[in-house]
Amino acid sequence: MRALRWCLIAGIATVASAFANGESVAATLAEKARESGCVNKPEVVEGTMYRCLTKSGVSSYFNVPGAVPAPAGSAPARSSASTPTPAGFPRVDTATQKGRDDVRRKVLSDELAAEEKLLAEARTTYADGAPVPLPEERASADKYRERIARLRQAVSVHERNVEALKKELQSVK
Repeated sequence: MRALRWCLIAGIATVASAFANGESVAATLAEKARESGCVNKPEVVEGTMYRCLTKSGVSSYFNVPGAVPAPAGSAPARSSASTPTPAGFPRVDTATQKGRDDVRRKVLSDELAAEEKLLAEARTTYADGAPVPLPEERASADKYRERIARLRQAVSVHERNVEALKKELQSVK
């Protein structure tokens, strides 16, 4: 615990002294990028490690002492530019896509109707957690409880399926 506290204090002191001496992390990052011959803005790779592209097209990696490390699990910065579709890439015309969407909507609607029917049957069989015991279950309470658990699980599975199908139907154009 004492070692951890010392590391935290040392880290804070390093950053504080960098700012007190007029050095800023941004200036140090800019200097390192210039020294490395970067042609783009450096991006965080991990912690205080940065990467940039050089004039020759090679990635340059460098460490910036005194930089505050990126939070653990944070992803490196990505370019937001999208790649254009190649000229020869196959396209689907509007009428064909509309037909496919209509077929998909019909299939999903049919599945939803079937799943709602199965849900209604499962709820009837479950009978709000108190189904009539079968003859072999009258002698064994464990068998009855197991059947109730299976029926409860069947109801919840059908409910989730109905919700998923409704959500999927909403997303169809």
